[in-house]
Amino acid sequence: MMKFKKVFRTLVNFFEQENINYALIGAFALKAYGYARFTRDLDFIARKKDKNRIKAFVESLGYQTIYESAGFSNHVHPISSLGRIDFVYVSGNTAETVFSEVRKMDVLGDIKVQVVSPQHIVALKVFAIKNDPERLHSEMVDLKALIDLGVVGEETVKSYFKKWNLLDVYDRVRRKK
Repeated sequence: MMKFKKVFRTLVNFFEQENINYALIGAFALKAYGYARFTRDLDFIARKKDKNRIKAFVESLGYQTIYESAGFSNHVHPISSLGRIDFVYVSGNTAETVFSEVRKMDVLGDIKVQVVSPQHIVALKVFAIKNDPERLHSEMVDLKALIDLGVVGEETVKSYFKKWNLLDVYDRVRRKK
């Protein structure tokens, strides 16, 4: 079982001490908005300019970088209870928009963490579907939960599918309801 609180505290303290813009994405961001589901990792978004500092810090904690590209890095600790941490890196207008709309929210009881807006969760999930169509089912489950909770409207979700030329996928999935 991953020691989420310990890892959260360590990362958030680092981000705040180093003045690094960050926000939670993924399953814990969903939890902050009222939808809890199982996860084995922590997912964050940060500015591309901070990528090397973030990577160096998590590696100093013993995490091994298992994948890295311009926009992503994935890190796993050999002690399984310290788990996996994934980062998405953004810059320019995307970064300005994302970080202007983050909210500090309760995630694990006494831990308040920056969380992306619900619209940005949607954008990231639809982008994940575009990059890996095999993620369609799991991402749609999360998107449906956000709609059902009233966190985002169906038109917002549909607009991101349209933005990335996936409207046919969206229509096909929604017809199967």
